[in-house]
Amino acid sequence: MGRDRAEDVFQETLLAALAAYPTLRDPGRVRAWLMTIATRKAVDAYRTRARDPLPTADPGAGLAGGGELATPDGELWGSVARLPPKQRQALALRIVADLAYQDVATAMGTTVEAARRNVFEALSRLRREAGPGGGAAATPGEDPCA
Repeated sequence: MGRDRAEDVFQETLLAALAAYPTLRDPGRVRAWLMTIATRKAVDAYRTRARDPLPTADPGAGLAGGGELATPDGELWGSVARLPPKQRQALALRIVADLAYQDVATAMGTTVEAARRNVFEALSRLRREAGPGGGAAATPGEDPCA
């Protein structure tokens, strides 16, 4: 964690303890109470640090020549871009935004059945374009996203 971050966590612990002190139930257990706050603050700091981006040697390494982000699945994204607008929107809402079919339907102003069908058709088309080994197509009755 490092000395500077540890000092920050210590200060955050003391501030949190001072703010919560009036609600302390058992003054005889103040040490355990304070250690619980310190532990939680340390875990929070660790989790925050784990989410921080890692520095790279070359910040432009992920960019292609045209300034766009290079993706290993360029063909896949090209296929997604060629989908009809309703299928592309339904697929993005279901897969990328991780919305339930009811929410996809609401966002698209359609029925749940139509939202399911649009996602199914989009995935079927993507599988066909991927060719053999691109994944087995789901049947219309099953959830292709399950």
